[in-house]
Amino acid sequence: MEQESKRENGHVRTARKTAVVVGGSSGIGRETALRLAAQGYSVFNISRTPFKGERVRTVTADASQEGDLARAIGEIGAETEGIDLIVYSAGFSMAAPLEHAKSGDYRYLFEVNYFGAVEALRAAAPFLKKRSGRAVLVGSLGGDLPIPFDGFYSSSKAALAMLARESDLELRKQGVRVSAILPGGTATDFTYARRVYGEDDAKTYTASVKKASAALANMEQGGMSPSLVADAIVRLAHKKNPPTVTAAGGKNNLTRYLNKMLPERLTDWFVRRKFNQK
Repeated sequence: MEQESKRENGHVRTARKTAVVVGGSSGIGRETALRLAAQGYSVFNISRTPFKGERVRTVTADASQEGDLARAIGEIGAETEGIDLIVYSAGFSMAAPLEHAKSGDYRYLFEVNYFGAVEALRAAAPFLKKRSGRAVLVGSLGGDLPIPFDGFYSSSKAALAMLARESDLELRKQGVRVSAILPGGTATDFTYARRVYGEDDAKTYTASVKKASAALANMEQGGMSPSLVADAIVRLAHKKNPPTVTAAGGKNNLTRYLNKMLPERLTDWFVRRKFNQK
């Protein structure tokens, strides 16, 4: 993917477009980074874990630590003199009852899932404006529909979708477009990284937490492949006039449409049955 031609010392040099993937070392983020690299982008991964492979450079940072993402994005932007695309794919999930959830856990979740995205957008904005760039935030259908005992995750993803809508309103006059894409269940190792409260922490909710988290795990591992979600992210990033919020895949878009059309009491009933909370 070419950005433009630059003349240096009498020679014309073609600059590659720059893409930054936050959380690109695994899952959806990794697949997205690989697809962008295959399209000719100069791709940077920002995560605690290095990207395995030579086609993507890693700048180490922790999304939960204030200032870390701003530093990493600032370094990349200074080197490349602009950013064409940033994809925020960092995430954390926990299965825990509201009554007994630990503040350290749910505050960490929001730092990674939401406040990290805020910091990334703020830091990237000056560099995106130089290239009329795009930002894609990886949300979840769980931001539209509640997930029993994963309510903090659902809440953070709902906030992420609104962040995309609001920031797009602010930045589009500057030539920058911001979108959120909402995957449904996706078969990645994210399932196995989820923190599930056991009997000592969930207490009287233990059985319900186990049923809900098992149903969620089955839904994820039987869902879309991360490569298909990555394809949807790349297509969205290249749309001339992208939607601010969209689901990944036809089935998920239909689910999102039905959720908007049906009464909340009915969709909540479906959710209870889906997650064995009858």
